[in-house]
Parts: sequence; structure tokens; C-alpha cells
Amino acid sequence: MPPSDLPVSKNPDVHAPNEPPGRLFLRFLRFGCLAWGGPVAQIDMIRHELVEEERWVSGEHFRRLLAIYQALPGPEAHELCVHFGMIARGRLGGILAGLGFMLPGFILMFLLSWLYLRLNLVATEFQAVFLGIQPAVIALIVRACHRIGQHCLIDAPLWGIAALAAAGELVRIPFWITLPLAGAAYVVAARRQWLLVGACLLIFAGGAWVLSPVIQGQAPLLRESPERVAISAGDFAPREPGNVAVAPLFGSGLRAGLLTFGGAYTAIPFLERDAVEKGAWMTRRDFLDGVALSGILPAPLIIFSTFVGFFGGGPWGALAMTAGVFLPAFLFTLVFFHRLESLIANATLRHFLEGITAGVVGLIAVTTLVLAQTAIPGWRAAAIAAVALVIVYRWKSKAVIPLVMLAAGVAGWVVLR
Repeated sequence: MPPSDLPVSKNPDVHAPNEPPGRLFLRFLRFGCLAWGGPVAQIDMIRHELVEEERWVSGEHFRRLLAIYQALPGPEAHELCVHFGMIARGRLGGILAGLGFMLPGFILMFLLSWLYLRLNLVATEFQAVFLGIQPAVIALIVRACHRIGQHCLIDAPLWGIAALAAAGELVRIPFWITLPLAGAAYVVAARRQWLLVGACLLIFAGGAWVLSPVIQGQAPLLRESPERVAISAGDFAPREPGNVAVAPLFGSGLRAGLLTFGGAYTAIPFLERDAVEKGAWMTRRDFLDGVALSGILPAPLIIFSTFVGFFGGGPWGALAMTAGVFLPAFLFTLVFFHRLESLIANATLRHFLEGITAGVVGLIAVTTLVLAQTAIPGWRAAAIAAVALVIVYRWKSKAVIPLVMLAAGVAGWVVLR
């Protein structure tokens, strides 16, 4: 192992074994095969084995580590696996641990993407199952948005930033303008430099005026009519993926991976905009089905990016988008392993990331409303969404996400056929 990978062992809170590469890969492959129930359940599984049972790190060190990864973009459970792999076997261990954890979910989603198109499932009676699952997906996104907001919207400026970001999303201001401004606004707000906050708001308003498609005569986001399902005899033929080039799909995934603050659901606005609104290589119903499928697989929820990539460019598109989404989760640890704590301790950087996170919450809120127009076209779907929302708020089981997805699918088969 290179000496540069060893200094973490000097930390008295770290006691990780120097596992052989093959054994390390198999350990995290097993984690990946058992990664049901979303990030909370996945993190708890990792904590139970590596912290409580095998004492790789102390409980306090693990809590501090988790807080750091929650402040950074990317799926926290996957980033923790990369980190644990690195303290056990250096950078090679980090790569093996990260690949082992994501591989089962990637393979399953890859196969499901192929089957979804090959069998054209939405053109069969099985579409009722997806029509039942889609309202439940909206319930899960609402719960995730609320949970993320509870943790990050901790003062009035952050609430204001989230509201302005939502307004920007409504009038189609590009997120690459909204989010940096959100981060900068909170940096100056945290320093009580209210004149600079006002300047940021003026810049935001000016951008809205100049760039808004509403001003240019296009319809605002929430006025788009929901898609209708109309199946004809010719619809039963297998569907073909798009022919989007690998590079744009990788870039789309990379942007989403760099902006997944607070959990995988925060990638939804960015991938939905690329795949449905701009690229138009899939419909909103297809997009919702991909999110739904990720909820019933043993995988980080961000694995729905594989589905989106497959629609855009087939097998190579799935590989490209998945690589883009997960690349930041690898690199933050592999490159900044020894500097993570000091980076997050930097007040300016921390406030900038907090402002971006608040902005992302606003984007998720608007995207949820847009997706709901498609997923909840009538009272039956609304009832499924309402029941699912009550369950995910009241039931704390680790298996709540896959069970809600399966139950909603059964409900769709019964009442929406």
C-alpha cells in the first residue's frame, strides 16, 4: 500500500483491518446485495457491522464522517463505503468497496431497463402496476423534500433562498445560474452583509427577466398539460432506446452527481430536465417508472440514473450516465481523503454548500409538482398517493420504501386497470 494512504491509521479512532482486496470487495458486494430500504437503512447496516461489531472506527468518528458526507454531494452510503475501503486498503480498497456496493443495483437496473423497453411493459396490462406506483413515488419525493428541508432550512435566509430558487425553476432559469447565486447569497447572509444579499437578489431578478422563457412567450413550467396514456395496436412492439451520444449522457450524469446534496432525490430535477424537457428521450411517465424501480432494488436510490441513461443511449448510455453520477462519490474520498474534515470546517465553503442545498430543495419542490401532474391524473391515483404519504411518515421500518412500492403496484393493478 502506498505510504500516502496510511496516515489515517495514526488516528486513535480508526482501527480498520488491512483486508485482502478480494475479501474487501466481497464484503461490500454483500452490502450491495442487502442494500434495501434507501439510504437510512443502508447507512445503518454499514454502521452496525463496521462500527458496532468490528470497531473499524469509533462511534464519534463515524458520526463526524457521516456529517461530512451529508454536506457533500453524492449518495452518503456509497461514499461511506468508499471511505471505509480506503482506510482498509488505500485507494485500491476505496475503488473496490465502492464498486462492490453499487454493482448489484447497477446490474439489476440495467436488466430491468432492457426488459422495460424490450417487452414494452407500459403497453401491456402491466402498465396498471406502474400507474399505481407513480403516485407513491410522488409521496416518497414529498417526504424526502421535507426531510432534507428540515435539516438544511435552519434560518430565514435559507428559507428565502429556497423560495427564490423555486420561483426561478418555475420561470425556467437555468440551475447553473440559480445554484451558484444561492450559495453566494448565503455566504454573504451568514456574514450579515445585507447589501451584498440585496445585490445577489437583484442579479437573480435580472437573470429572471432576461432569461425567463415566460418573457420569451413560452409557457411556464406548471402550465404544461400532463401526458395521457393512449395505447394502440402498434404500441405493443418493443421500444428502442434513443441515440444520444455517450459524452452528453456522461455530462448529464456528472452534473447530477455533483448536485445531489442531501440524498438521491435531489438529482431528480437535473436528470428530469435533461431527459424529459431538453433531450426528450423519455416521457415523464417513463422517468417516474425509473425512480419507482430504484425504490424496490437493493441499491442507492440514485441508481435510477442507469434507467435514464439506458433510455437515452442503450447499454453504453446506461454505463456513461451511471459513471458520471457516481464519479464524484468516488473522487471526493479518493482525492480529498485527508482533507475532508478541514474542507468542511471552512466556514465560507460550508455556507456556500448550505446555500446550494437550500436552492436544490426549492428545485425539488417545483419538480415534484410537475411530476405530480403526470403521476396523479385522477382521484384514484390521488388516494394511492395520500395513503403512501401517510405510511412513509408514520412507519419507520427499514423496508418501508420497497414495501410501499410493491403495495402501490398491487393497488394500481386492482383499481387502475
